[in-house]
Amino acid sequence: MTLRASKTVEGLKEYHPPLGGRDGLRLDFNENVGGCSPRVLAKLRAISTETLNKYPEREPGERAIAAHLGVKPEEVLLTNGADEAIHLLAETYLEAGDQAAIAVPTFSMYEIYALATGARVLTVPSAPDLAFPTESLLKVVGPKTKLICIANPNNPTGAAVSRAELETIVAAAPQAAVLVDEAYFDFHGKTMLDAIGRFENLFVARTFSKAFGLAGFRMGMLAGAASQMKLVRRVSSPYNVNGVALECLPEALADREFVANYVEQVKRGRAELEAFYRRRGIRYWPSHANFVLAYFGEYRVAFTAEMRKRGILVRDRHGDPGCAGCVRITLGTGEQTERLLRTLPEALSAIGFRPSMQSAESTR
Repeated sequence: MTLRASKTVEGLKEYHPPLGGRDGLRLDFNENVGGCSPRVLAKLRAISTETLNKYPEREPGERAIAAHLGVKPEEVLLTNGADEAIHLLAETYLEAGDQAAIAVPTFSMYEIYALATGARVLTVPSAPDLAFPTESLLKVVGPKTKLICIANPNNPTGAAVSRAELETIVAAAPQAAVLVDEAYFDFHGKTMLDAIGRFENLFVARTFSKAFGLAGFRMGMLAGAASQMKLVRRVSSPYNVNGVALECLPEALADREFVANYVEQVKRGRAELEAFYRRRGIRYWPSHANFVLAYFGEYRVAFTAEMRKRGILVRDRHGDPGCAGCVRITLGTGEQTERLLRTLPEALSAIGFRPSMQSAESTR
């Protein structure tokens, strides 16, 4: 007799983030590459031993984030990154025999967390232009569909889903928990938070890793109808968010000017990178997030290697459905974007790049 994991876990694919050797300008993970607010750093320096030697209290942080977002504290749960929010929804609403629906390409953890419950995952390919496939998704939704995950804007494409489409999906699947993952909300500016009171099956997730620069804190949040959040809390640890992050959260929320300034730099950089691609005849997908996906075809491996050689990390997304030959680049501060735009022509010239406007999908 030997110890065996469940058949479900044994069959799961593992998510492998390429974290090794991330020296250089990190434009590969969609983090805030400019750093967090100085107010957060000041709070970190002032943290006492009492914060470290006692169990953290999550409720004051939830009251703070609820006030920040304009929702009720009972409608909010702070989580260990937005990843945990996804995990908790899967654990709350899925079991063996159920179905979860996602449009691909998208964030890998939706599928992994859903499969871990023993549920079946229905993947719906995006449109040829990588737009969200609302009609195709609705066709696969049925009585067994208990979870639908939608990243808005989407990663790795940067595409956004309209409010009308989202409301149509939520209304069409009252038996399913519908997660609208707004990890990149700050760069998009459109939210479904105000609708959680109208739809009992709607949930919204956010993270503090992108605009706030707190990826190392692993802090996110999940919002939904109070009646449903009571159930989600049943599968959440009472101490899932660490005390240091909770101490710093109010300072991060209070420094609105810092976040607004960083977001503005990212949006300008995004426009500049898209303009660069247009001038060079490089196919790209207009983005509502803090990154841009572009098609480099057969040059993608040489391009990512050449950029790394020049001290800038970019993300090869070739393995994502519909993204063959694609590379994603994160935007940061104005100074970092200037460096990126100086380096790109050098790297492309070094590999002898010749653009092709052929779509990624047509190469598959």
